[in-house]
Amino acid sequence: MPAIVLVGAQWGDEGKGKATDLMGRDVDYVVKFNGGNNAGHTVVIDGEKYALHLLPSGILSPNCTPVIGNGVVVDLAVLFEELEGLTARGVDVSKLRISANAHVIAPYNRTLDKVTERFLGSRKIGTTGRGIGPTYADKMNRTGIRVQDIFDESILRQKVEAALALKNQVLVKVYNTRGAEVDRVVEELRSYADRLAPMVGDTTLELEKALDAGQNVLLEAGQATLLDIDHGTYPFVTSSSATAGGACTGSGIPPTRVSRVIAILKAYTTRVGEGPFPTELFDDDGEFLRKTGHEYGTTTGRPRRCGWVDTVIGRYATRINGVTDFVVTKLDVLTGLEQVPICVAYDVDGVRHDEMPVSQSDFHHATPVYETMPGWWEDISGCRTFEELPQAAQDYVLRVEELIGARVSAIGVGPARDEIIQRHPLLDS
Repeated sequence: MPAIVLVGAQWGDEGKGKATDLMGRDVDYVVKFNGGNNAGHTVVIDGEKYALHLLPSGILSPNCTPVIGNGVVVDLAVLFEELEGLTARGVDVSKLRISANAHVIAPYNRTLDKVTERFLGSRKIGTTGRGIGPTYADKMNRTGIRVQDIFDESILRQKVEAALALKNQVLVKVYNTRGAEVDRVVEELRSYADRLAPMVGDTTLELEKALDAGQNVLLEAGQATLLDIDHGTYPFVTSSSATAGGACTGSGIPPTRVSRVIAILKAYTTRVGEGPFPTELFDDDGEFLRKTGHEYGTTTGRPRRCGWVDTVIGRYATRINGVTDFVVTKLDVLTGLEQVPICVAYDVDGVRHDEMPVSQSDFHHATPVYETMPGWWEDISGCRTFEELPQAAQDYVLRVEELIGARVSAIGVGPARDEIIQRHPLLDS
């Protein structure tokens, strides 16, 4: 069977968790392939809300095997905190698999993340302070610690000593803070070894065997297209590959095994952290979207910046990821608005841009060009077919579909697990 990739089409928080959970009932494996506990998914099942930070959303589906791929960075304390929390609520977490090649967030990386942001001041990136960036930097600098290293104390100590030889100099002499102690770091990381061991393995081989056996594998992105380290709004991005290309490197599944790319697009746009945001609203409409959509970070609790839907970045996401299907989420949040604007292009110093400007400076100065659609007042949370939606809501979805250049196959009409409309199948038959 082919693999399916699921990515965010904006700056994250689009509702990937709900889409993954929806498909997770019919897939055999859900693989998180990038990021760490710097982003969260919220899934509502039978009125109960589950907030996941590091774990794949598939962990809530009893028949699914959840996998943390090699492209993820793992905070072991957060991992076991989440597992214990789910177990206490009756969720079976025994199937979780973790790549031996995934990198571990060491305590000193969390410290570096926080002090660096403070040092940058007004030039800060807006990270979550959870050590994600420094851990990916260690990975690229070949000074990182991998999950498999936790089981060999000698190797682990050598790697921690090598890392701290430089990092403690930076912490003490540049940031004027205490350095980390090798023994304490090794002791903390080793304390997880016994609990971790049964979950760890060669997940790339396991996934290849699953595909060969005809099983469905869903590759789930953390963050989103505009936060991708290569293709996002750099430098205000995450430190990993959050696009469809990253699904292959972060899971070990080759691109020839991927048949479909599903992107999640919120019916409006939000962003957390710093960086340009052309359709951002600073008025009552922005506050309406924030309050009605409950736009506060799952992981950080930070209020999200809100704006109208931006189909320029939607088209960009289609192109960068090779999107075959979109899931539009939170359409219900727009209910009650007299008019609903859609950003169709940008104006940059009097020049119209129908595609993403290549220059970050131009994007920063982009002014949205809007088309305005009529709003609707009817409650749409009970709709289960496209035809049941008010005509104005149908027209809005169809216009967005036309502008982003790929079909809208599902539409979220409320936060609950079953509050969704499926226009086309999301899984290959």
